[in-house]
Order: sequence, then C-alpha cells, then structure tokens
Amino acid sequence: MSTFKAKNPLIEQRADPWIYKHTDGYYYFTGSVPEYDRIILRRSKTIHGLTNAEEKAIWRKHETGPMSANIWAPEIHYIAGKWYIYFAAAHTSETNEGLFDHRMFVLENASANPLEGDWIEKGQVKTKWESFSLDATSFEHKGIRYYVWAQKDPNIPGNSNLYISEMENPWTLKGEQVCISTPEYGWEKIGYLVNEGAAVLKKHGRIFMTFSSSATDANYCMGLLTADENSDLLDPKSWVKTPEPVFQTSEETGQYGPGHNSFTVSEDGQQDILVYHARSYKEIEGNPLYDPNRHARVQVIQWNQNGTPNFGVPRADTTI
Repeated sequence: MSTFKAKNPLIEQRADPWIYKHTDGYYYFTGSVPEYDRIILRRSKTIHGLTNAEEKAIWRKHETGPMSANIWAPEIHYIAGKWYIYFAAAHTSETNEGLFDHRMFVLENASANPLEGDWIEKGQVKTKWESFSLDATSFEHKGIRYYVWAQKDPNIPGNSNLYISEMENPWTLKGEQVCISTPEYGWEKIGYLVNEGAAVLKKHGRIFMTFSSSATDANYCMGLLTADENSDLLDPKSWVKTPEPVFQTSEETGQYGPGHNSFTVSEDGQQDILVYHARSYKEIEGNPLYDPNRHARVQVIQWNQNGTPNFGVPRADTTI
C-alpha cells in the first residue's frame, strides 16, 4: 500500500497550483504568485520535496500590452516532445463592469528540462469571442487533444462558463467551441457567477472534470462534471454535473475556500493526489484576490464503490 506523505501547506503563497509528474521521474510545480508578475517553476523527485525545491522564474510579464498585468494560473504540459505553459494575462489590473480583461496565452520550450532552455511565446489562444478568458487546461483522449477553459459569453449574464474544443496544435483551436457548464446552482453563484479552473482525471471508464465556483473567498469551492469515456466529449449532453459541491470550506479543519485544483499521482503511482489551494483563515481584508495566503496543498483522493472520486474535506495544516 502506498504511504504518501506531504505536509500542508505544501508551498505557501502559491495559488492555482499545478503539479505534473513527468516520465523523467520529476514532479513539476507551477502556480500563481501573489505579485501576479511572473511564471515560476520548481521540480523534485517527490511531492514533499517541492516545498524546499529551488524555484526559477521562467517568464516575466511585459511592461505594456496584453501580457503586462495579472499573470494568472499557469499550467505546464508535455505535448509531442515539447513543454507548454498555458496561462492568462491582462493589459491592466483595472476591471470593467466587474470583469478583468484576461486572455489566454501559450509558452513553448523544446528542452528536456523545462527549467532550462528558452521559453518561446506562441501567442494568444483565439476563441469564438474576444472576451474575458482564463484557466485553460489540456488533455488527450483517444488520440484527440482537447482544450478546456473558462470564458465570459458576451450574450448572457455571469462571469465565466466552461468551454471545450479540439486542438489543431498546442496553441490553436479547431472546430466549434462548446459550452459544457454554466453556473446554475446556488453554490456556483456566491459573489460571482463563476465556473473556472477545470482539471481532468481519467479513471474507471469515465472522465472526471473538476472546476471551481463563486468568489475567491471562503465561498470558493469545487464542482464536478462527469462523462463516459466513450461519449462524444464535444456534446454538452455527455457531461453531467454533480448537484452539490464536491470539495468546500471546512470550519472543523480550518481550511477556507479550497479550489482551483489539479491532479497528480503518488511517487509509487498507486494513489491519485488532489492538488489545490486554500486559506487557513476566513476573514479577509479587501479584495480576496490580493490576499496572498492561498497556499498550495495536497491530499489523497479516495474512491467510492461506484467508481467516483471522494475528495472528502480539506485536511488540516500538518507538518508531514
């Protein structure tokens, strides 16, 4: 039996955490920094080792233009022999009618070790609309690469919905973009109408897609979409939303606003690991986006008898 161990918080002041275990045996970590001004990477042979691993800034925001403010939620992916980082950026930190002006961008690196070599800007990922868009992720299924992201539909109320599209290459979409989730339940609409931060886990003949909802304070929580692995992933009817949040604030364990998660595996490959951020206090002064203490955290995912994930409650702060 796997004996996964790691302290919580795993990495302090790193929100929107993304951990990817590569074939080279290393875990690669990235996430949002409180200054929102750069993209960082660190790597370790163990998850616990990421806590003290050397961190490198591999890209910094531009002085002006569409990549000059609020660098959010980077993810690192390895696709067809190259490294890619998906992230969102804006040209200003100001809002317009409550919305930021983020768009989605891609970096590429051909080095074996992504902490080395050059990161090349591949430009903006163009979608159906020029509107607020962020939190892109990518996954492959049955030989097709998909892109999933959050975006504001200019024609309906709300902040962001979830969309899926096929990819022509790691920085270009092809075909129609399809909406697979909009905020519909009360827990998705507290403060803001938000579906964002999707992450994909394939298991037990199904594709599980988590996402995060509501404002980024203690109301932030995770929802779940599920599709059969043989279904048409570009058909909205293939995705079924669990009517209750699957991971949320726990007063008992002192964890507030857990969300914007990713998935990895334990060192022996035997256990699925949930990676997420949360705060250890509830009361926030000012805009929660500028409170720096969303810390990266990890915990083992349990599996229900029917093959669905049981995320439990966010575990309390620990030393190991």
